[in-house]
Amino acid sequence: MVSTDNLNQLEPTFMYTQIFKDILLDMKHDEQAIKQFIDYCRKNNSMSPINIDRFEKEYHAQSAIWCYTSFNIYSMLNYALRTLDADIIITMGFFMCHLHQQIQQLHQQQFNTDHGEPFIVYRGQGLMKSDFEKLQKLKGGLMSFNNFLSTSTDKAVSLEFAACASTEPNKVGILFILSIDPCIKSTPFASIKEESYFKEEEEILFSMHTVFRVGAIRHMDNNNQLYQVELQLTSDDDQQLRSLTDRIREEVDGATEWQRLSDLLLKIGQFNKAEELCNVLLEQTSDESEKAYYYHQLGYVKDDQGDYEKAIWYYEQGLEIDQKILPSNHPSLATSYNNIGSVYNEMGQYSKALSYYEKALEIEQKTLPSNHPSLATSYNNIGMVYNKMGEYSKALSYHEKDLEICEKTLPSNHPSLATSYNNIGLVYDNMGEYSKALSYYEKTLEILGKALPSNHPYLATSYNNIGLVYDNMGEYSKALSYYEKDLEICEKTLPSNRPSLATSYNNIGLVYDNMGEYSKALSYNEKALEIRQKALPSNHPDLASSYNNIGSVYNRMGEYSKALSYLERALDILQHALPPTHPSIKNVKESIEIVKEKS
Repeated sequence: MVSTDNLNQLEPTFMYTQIFKDILLDMKHDEQAIKQFIDYCRKNNSMSPINIDRFEKEYHAQSAIWCYTSFNIYSMLNYALRTLDADIIITMGFFMCHLHQQIQQLHQQQFNTDHGEPFIVYRGQGLMKSDFEKLQKLKGGLMSFNNFLSTSTDKAVSLEFAACASTEPNKVGILFILSIDPCIKSTPFASIKEESYFKEEEEILFSMHTVFRVGAIRHMDNNNQLYQVELQLTSDDDQQLRSLTDRIREEVDGATEWQRLSDLLLKIGQFNKAEELCNVLLEQTSDESEKAYYYHQLGYVKDDQGDYEKAIWYYEQGLEIDQKILPSNHPSLATSYNNIGSVYNEMGQYSKALSYYEKALEIEQKTLPSNHPSLATSYNNIGMVYNKMGEYSKALSYHEKDLEICEKTLPSNHPSLATSYNNIGLVYDNMGEYSKALSYYEKTLEILGKALPSNHPYLATSYNNIGLVYDNMGEYSKALSYYEKDLEICEKTLPSNRPSLATSYNNIGLVYDNMGEYSKALSYNEKALEIRQKALPSNHPDLASSYNNIGSVYNRMGEYSKALSYLERALDILQHALPPTHPSIKNVKESIEIVKEKS
């Protein structure tokens, strides 16, 4: 079940699982796909050994419903769809398709969509109390089930499920009463009594992505733990999310379904699964353009993982192929230059990054319309590198060009628009204009909350940036609250050696330093330094930031010789990595002078 506080808004997972479904339905699934699923189940103990053996012997496309109800596959598949578990969704792609197609066939046989009579079905289940509170706020609004939805025409069977769930301490039992009009265009559904393992349950099974309008919610029989909730099948949807879905479908790029799938995995932040998939596809293809595509995708993954040298290697492999098979001014070459530039930017090699970004921009200005999204990307990238170099007015100028294109060409809830707002916020933050920075960061978070899964790394970055600006404004408790939201996502989704995790530790260390809790500050700053020493080049500005922050803590603790040692290391890196006029160099020099006077 998916619900939100905004009555006509659906959560982003609705969109991404829909796009997953579209791609998987377009794929051709062979016996190898079934074998991979069986191997997965054996490896992960997903079913009993007896059931795995039976599935292997008995499964065929027309037995999908029987297998769904008899082998406990429903819990595995629906968990994956509810939580956007890409690994299981892809592994079960063949089964999703067969199950959806079988429901569709039965629906066509059983229901006349022009003159069908409305009817009622029931579903009994438990809901966590926190989820039930959200549902209560949604009365009159839209609610979706991203998974396959089991219901029954037998109220007593469903009520038994609800009553059983109501005895659990942290749950309430819910009896959903679903009003179905077959004339409404919606997700297919069908009676599966003849196909199901449990024939006595009178089951009506809905395919994925059914949307309902929430009606009355009331207690049943004075039982505080048991409720009935009325739902009305609807063809209504979230118009803003529909617009974004159409756009993301266009952007999920690739000549094959597998390429589109790898691109979707990157968009939802599932980088490890994307890497695994691209490596397999790279080994299987002899086509040069496909190889170039997978090299670029793997470069993107390695960049996100902080493995910058490997990222450049992959990007250059892809670029080398593209230079052989494409004209010299092809926009795809500009994308390669932008990608390589982004890695150099992450490595702190700003002049190299700028050189690649300018190559990309030169091609795009010659070959693309003036409002093309790729031009916006180039303006954004150049703005980011000028921001890192401390040239804030230039940075702002490029980011505003980027924003102008994005506002004209993208849906108002598109993640790229959030990126534009975020990067303008970063510049204002660096310029000390904190209220302006906060305004842009809040716009960013508002969009990302509507457009991305709740554990996406970009959301973590957004929380981090809002924390930074509150930190700079001296509102330390607010800053700490946002930093902890950032860290919660990062610790769940990132390996322990990722530079992004170091940033989270670093910033929590900063706020504890400002709050006068020096031992906590030192602990977090040392965690950040440990990751950065392993993951970054020895002359990276972020390493200098860690040395500077630890030096600052030791200064406040009165340990001046230790403070001086760390500050001097920071200065040495910054003088090699940044332009001599960069504000950070001046700040560290001033800190060194202050410590020398005290010691």
